[in-house]
Amino acid sequence: MRALELQLKGWRKVSALIYYRIPDHPSVLQSFLHQLYDYPPDYPSLQKFLRFWEERLDGPIHSVEIATAEMIGPAEFRYANGVWQLH
Repeated sequence: MRALELQLKGWRKVSALIYYRIPDHPSVLQSFLHQLYDYPPDYPSLQKFLRFWEERLDGPIHSVEIATAEMIGPAEFRYANGVWQLH
């Protein structure tokens, strides 16, 4: 499906910052940024990716931070307080 179609159906762009432990050095945390379109509040695509990570990759996940925003919404209008000219 195209990105616009997903957005019209309520899907949002999601950024997931995944902190995981390096297998050879478990006291060290590494980060990985993953961006995708997903449907809140369950985030099925992100859940699928995290299951894949747990099953197939060696670095165990420490924590995940999620940021999301609606891409399509009403327009905002702001009025200018003044006009300035520069040469």
